[in-house]
Amino acid sequence: MDETIRTILAEHGHLPVDVASISDEDDLYQAGMTSHASVNVMLALEDEFDIEFPEAMLRKSTFESVVAIRTAIGELTAS
Repeated sequence: MDETIRTILAEHGHLPVDVASISDEDDLYQAGMTSHASVNVMLALEDEFDIEFPEAMLRKSTFESVVAIRTAIGELTAS
């Protein structure tokens, strides 16, 4: 799952740094991801994992790191 998340971040996150240089816990917003890019990441994640982020999960913290994204996807795919 992490490889897929990182691929999506590389393609849609518009990060000024190489995604491979970011640890799972690093803050993606501090690494340069904008709120607009996070929406693109969210949409790509929804398509890739066939999920829909509910309104309660549409907050900055859901997309702030690879760990946070993995956790959110895990919650959505477990139900």
